[in-house]
Amino acid sequence: MSPVRVGPWRRAWRRFKANRLGYWSLLVFGAMFVVSLFAEVVSNDRPLLVHYDGQFYFPIVRDYPETAFGGDFNTPTDYLDPFVRQRLSHGGNWALFTLNHYAPNTLNYFSGLPNPAPPSAENWLGTDEKGRDVLARLIYGFRVSVLFGLALTFVGTLLGIAFGAIQGYFAGKVDLFMQRVIEVWGAMPELYLLLIVVSMFEPSIWILFVVLSVFGWIGLSDYVRAEFLRNRNLEYVTAARAMGLTDWQIIRRHLLPNSMTAVIAFLPFRKTAAILALTAFDFLGLGVPPSTPSLGELLAQGKANLDAWWISLFTFFTLVALLMLLVFIGEALRNALDPRAQ
Repeated sequence: MSPVRVGPWRRAWRRFKANRLGYWSLLVFGAMFVVSLFAEVVSNDRPLLVHYDGQFYFPIVRDYPETAFGGDFNTPTDYLDPFVRQRLSHGGNWALFTLNHYAPNTLNYFSGLPNPAPPSAENWLGTDEKGRDVLARLIYGFRVSVLFGLALTFVGTLLGIAFGAIQGYFAGKVDLFMQRVIEVWGAMPELYLLLIVVSMFEPSIWILFVVLSVFGWIGLSDYVRAEFLRNRNLEYVTAARAMGLTDWQIIRRHLLPNSMTAVIAFLPFRKTAAILALTAFDFLGLGVPPSTPSLGELLAQGKANLDAWWISLFTFFTLVALLMLLVFIGEALRNALDPRAQ
């Protein structure tokens, strides 16, 4: 009986699972990311479902006036209002709330504590200087940071691989010309350019994404270029040319798979750098609009309110945990996908 052949991806997955730190980091990060993706059903100031006077309401997807629940005003219902809470829990009525009863921009006008308020049974991680729930802003800010990092890493990786592959494979005058262009482009002051653009437009995560994307691929392209320059003269590439394969086929089928180790090793650092960049620019007020929850904006509030220790402390631990998980995952991934590993 012939032994069962194990494919390269299955072997890589086994090597990844063998790295317990990286494997458990992936599980923890995945769980945190899934929770943040469904933040609206985890932390919201609206109930998921309401049963009132024999009818069902879905406030999480639709606005209902206060008059629908026995109020006097034809305005959107404030479900934190003690009167509304009393109406929703009286006479067989009930409401299914989220785990945390606050959205990222919810202002609790009925709190008995001044803002920023310390952690309590009402606000588990306290409130910020405007009275917004810190836990809600951390959950939503975590999602913004991770999605921004994923998008910036994806775009930067594609551009870096494309430019690096062209330089490394064709070499010669093509490499020399593109290298000079990249050197000039990389010498442009990225921070000053961002300041100029922000002064012309309103702060936006899209402006930050575009500016960082046009500069973020340069470092990765150097790694890819070096790998292609090293591999282009090896025997398997020479054999592929002798068989009549086109340049695109050689790059896609042979050079790129054998040059991905450096790219994969670079990915966790690119993602952590993207998250840190967003955090830093938000801290300086150059990133997302003030109403958008972000880790950098919370750190800026913590700096401005040193007596409100809970703002900076919980934000700092969230950011450190996120970056540590990504580094552990990246190290395990690099070792698992290394083609020289047995």
